Amino acid sequence: MSIDQHPDFFARHADLLHQAVERTTDRGYWTPYPETPADSAYGAGASERGETRFRDLLDRHFTLDGHPTTGTVPAAEVSPYGFPLGISYPHLVPELAVVTAKAAATAWRAASPDVRAGVAAEILARLNAASFEIAHAVQHTTGQPFGMAFQAGGPNAQDRGLEAVAYAWEAQLRHPATARWSKPRRRGGALVMEKSYTPVGRGVAVLIACNTFPTWNGYPGFFASLVTGNPVVVKPHRRAVLPLAITVRIAREVLAGAGFDPDVVLLAASGPEERTAPALATHPDVRIVDFTGSSEFGDWLEDNARQAAVHTEKAGLNAVVVDSTDDYIGMLGNLAFSLALYSGQMCTTPQNILVPRDGFPTDRGRRTADEFASDLGSALDDLLGDPVRAAATLGAIVNGGILARLEEAAALDRTAHPSRAVTHPDHPDAVVRTPLVARLDAEADVKTYTSEWFGPVAFVIATDDTAHSLHVLHDTVRRHGGLTACVYASDEGVLAATRATALEAGVHLSENLTGDVFPNQSAAFSDFHGSSANPAANATLTDPAFVHGRFSVLQSRRPATAQEHDHV
Repeated sequence: MSIDQHPDFFARHADLLHQAVERTTDRGYWTPYPETPADSAYGAGASERGETRFRDLLDRHFTLDGHPTTGTVPAAEVSPYGFPLGISYPHLVPELAVVTAKAAATAWRAASPDVRAGVAAEILARLNAASFEIAHAVQHTTGQPFGMAFQAGGPNAQDRGLEAVAYAWEAQLRHPATARWSKPRRRGGALVMEKSYTPVGRGVAVLIACNTFPTWNGYPGFFASLVTGNPVVVKPHRRAVLPLAITVRIAREVLAGAGFDPDVVLLAASGPEERTAPALATHPDVRIVDFTGSSEFGDWLEDNARQAAVHTEKAGLNAVVVDSTDDYIGMLGNLAFSLALYSGQMCTTPQNILVPRDGFPTDRGRRTADEFASDLGSALDDLLGDPVRAAATLGAIVNGGILARLEEAAALDRTAHPSRAVTHPDHPDAVVRTPLVARLDAEADVKTYTSEWFGPVAFVIATDDTAHSLHVLHDTVRRHGGLTACVYASDEGVLAATRATALEAGVHLSENLTGDVFPNQSAAFSDFHGSSANPAANATLTDPAFVHGRFSVLQSRRPATAQEHDHV
């Protein structure tokens, strides 16, 4: 069936796509996807319908119509809130996944960038309509509190996906589809050539997703690869399959409706004991890999998936430099919320808070490193004292490794403010913990704070002075990576010195956050997330470099005909 007989998704979404391209350049606030889970934004009954759809998925096989399979992946996902999901999935071995995706790609690769961008925009529109269903899937695979799961797993992830679509679509339109080349000569008239330029995808793309933010971190690579003409094999984390299975289901429905082979998008779910990501990433026909997760495996991918363009977001040491503040209470509140949000299970959560040991000036008087650590603990208590509010902020501990790390931090015997258990009002079997704050020394405890303590663990580290703090910031980011850095300072000279340090280290910087913007947050179309300038990542979400390596522009040329010569 001809593509002309199917919906013109590009015409439907052209205004949105043009707006998205504009917003990548002006960098102001913009979102087409409401992040408030309200009937006024999503229609009466949307919340109830989304939860019902989620509940209907539990304790059964997840069906993907026409999807190739090599068996069934047994139910293994367990909600961090205390119950098994009981969902099995189609199993797909790496070799069949890659072969099938490659075979399905012919028509998709031949489609124009406009057609591909229109299909991607339609997928995003349907994902947005399914935001409540996806939110429950994210909550019960990652442990995020529901409000965060809705925003970050739904509309904010869709924003990031659309941002990638905009960059990828615009990049392919940079050159004209056709051109006439005419070189004057002294004798015999001009040399005239007709030339065409076609963006062509690199080949099969593999998305290796993480446990904690499967959609937010996954959508940029997914949509960047798709719009640039590449089929995508989605390899979800074994503990967070459902959010991406729903995504694959919707994408395949849209592709089929647009007249394409739905196998352009595949789900490569694997069993609990299988480790299929290395085989997928190094398959000779895989030409693009997107990965979020540990530094160990990210480094392995960069070293071993040589046949592919590899984009990684790994681990890092996020630091805060405290020099001075004229809003001490605001600073404490901002830091406390940043540490508590999703129990610190975010790649952007601050870990190392660098404070002059002899103290720093504030509007509440001078505070030493010890006093600051105590005050930060009190701010955490104020924030998390009410169990309902605490549960809505902390969510649940996503896996046993986080809990073990928290216990290891307590065993350091440097605790300034202990972690405590919280009983979730709606899910009593959930494991919920408040952050632990430990007091370290910049010289004596280097080995401790130069490791990543992913989860609800933060260190207040005493330094000699702010210059020493900046040295530690620079050294840790350059050697170990960092996704965020923060500074609190009343003096413009200190702020300038910190900016210079951050630029040299290659890390994004936030200055004097005391209100409702937090270092954990990263807004699509405005904030860049990740930086290839330090070891925590080799790519940025989202910038031109993130999309350009996913396609090539191939040309065809021929001499113009005699008739065409007459018009030169």
